[in-house]
Amino acid sequence: MTSYLSIGDFSRATHMTIKTLRHYHEIGLLEPVEVDPQTGYRRYTAEQIPTAQVVRRFRDLGMPLEEIRTVLAAADVETRNRHIGAHLRRLEEELGRTQRAVAALHDLLTPPASGDAPRIELRSVGAVEAAAVTATVEAQDVAAWFQGALGELYATVASQGLRETGHAGGVYADELFTLHRGQATVFVPCNGPIRPLGRVEPLHVPPAELAVIEHSGPPSEVDRAYGALAAYVSRHALAVDGPIREYYLVGRRQTPDSELWRTEVCWPVFRTGVTDHGTAAQSSATV
Repeated sequence: MTSYLSIGDFSRATHMTIKTLRHYHEIGLLEPVEVDPQTGYRRYTAEQIPTAQVVRRFRDLGMPLEEIRTVLAAADVETRNRHIGAHLRRLEEELGRTQRAVAALHDLLTPPASGDAPRIELRSVGAVEAAAVTATVEAQDVAAWFQGALGELYATVASQGLRETGHAGGVYADELFTLHRGQATVFVPCNGPIRPLGRVEPLHVPPAELAVIEHSGPPSEVDRAYGALAAYVSRHALAVDGPIREYYLVGRRQTPDSELWRTEVCWPVFRTGVTDHGTAAQSSATV
């Protein structure tokens, strides 16, 4: 004879609230073996306790209910483990992001040691001809759009028999920062005119006077470089209107380890210093 547990006893056995058990019944995730047609009382069996414990563990790990349903309904162990493994990898990625955010916060709260101030360089850059992709994008989509556009640019330059003549760069309109939607351009300098193909168009990147700071690490932490650069430019009354530029010295193309990536962030400035030859002089400073 089967021995039944009331919903209250099953709740105590599994550490799930009665409200949770009722919800899981309603969505078909964890159904009682019997429901009294007259009273509506739910009854469970002891054999359901391990399943309930598995569900609770998955919820503790943040797995969505629909995904838990998929795991429980898996036809074989391999399929079940594949779903569980995918969720664990997502957790590891989230943990990595959290650890990096905590480390960055510690750095922000710790006053920099003497001599640790970031190096900022004033630089003149000449005009270059490049292959480029330009689009109006949402700030939250910039990273994915950037990687796709850059891959398309490298492939197009190579397919047309051209040679890259410098680091890839990006030009970003103010609206992308102030409104989180604006024009973004990513470009690859090359040694000849690019033929338009798909999203790729030729671009004349104009000369500019720039204050430059180098950021080392993933793009998610580049705000610190932007902040240091803005403070420097503001203190020296150098800022002029114009889009922000970035140059990508080391990125995903060179290494999958984002901790090794290096990006130059460039703020347009007005410079008055000249050399004997009449060209803007290059200098460096610390914040």
